[in-house]
Amino acid sequence: MGSDGDTRITKVRPIPVTRGSSGACFFVQIYPTGPDLGRRFELGEETVTVGRGADNTIVLDIDSVSRRHCQVLAMQGERVLNDLGSTNGTYVNDRPIDKHTLRNGDLVKVGSTIFKFLSGSNIESEYHEEIYRMTIIDGLTEIHNKRSMLEFLEREVARCRRYQRPLALVMFDIDHFKKINDTHGHLTGDYVLKELARTVKGRIRREEHFARYGGEEFAIVLPETDNKSAASFAEAVRALVEKHHFEFEGHRIDVTVSLGVGLLGDQMTDVLHLIKLADENLYAAKRGGRNKVIS
Repeated sequence: MGSDGDTRITKVRPIPVTRGSSGACFFVQIYPTGPDLGRRFELGEETVTVGRGADNTIVLDIDSVSRRHCQVLAMQGERVLNDLGSTNGTYVNDRPIDKHTLRNGDLVKVGSTIFKFLSGSNIESEYHEEIYRMTIIDGLTEIHNKRSMLEFLEREVARCRRYQRPLALVMFDIDHFKKINDTHGHLTGDYVLKELARTVKGRIRREEHFARYGGEEFAIVLPETDNKSAASFAEAVRALVEKHHFEFEGHRIDVTVSLGVGLLGDQMTDVLHLIKLADENLYAAKRGGRNKVIS
């Protein structure tokens, strides 16, 4: 698993939304997972402040958040987000902002917390669609999450057994990720996770399944793929990441990954055996010097 231990699958509980107001708007917390996942914060006519201090409307008790980090103002029917000179900045759709007029669907990042801004007459259905999306999509990387991956893998194992077709699983994680966080900070670590996911996602075919498995560990399910082809695919992913230019706030970050490949065997009774095989090969790659593929 990733460095943060076993991944917990968080249940998202929708909070009722008041009907009827075309001017209704709020933030929905979509990352990180935990008890506040899916929580909504109303953005009314009063100024809403976000920060670490207890006097803020939205309190985020996180070191990367300033005491008074940012604020949302109601101006002529719109909501304007202002950074309040925060140490680590306020981001909208991955871009740092000083002042930004929010639009429906904008992603607002404050420290390591991500909110989605929802507004308009269809806000209730959009909110519930977002709640459903959170059950299958990782809020930071915007790829599938562990729960979605396990459900997909269960279906594919059953299908491949029925039709006697091969099935491969690639597990990989970022080498020395703790060092990246310790050296550059957790915001840089978040950037690396998101940028890596975006980069690898372009290599994934429609019938394949790419997910964040937990922490800095990722998984790719490869239906109709034998061991040789899966190993070749994993090597292509390894080279793609190694060659990619990772740069955050003027700092270049060298990123490599170690990968393990597992193939569905006749004696495997459930998906956990396949995951264990791929994971064991992943950690063999790490013990063997990292930045390599073991199959």
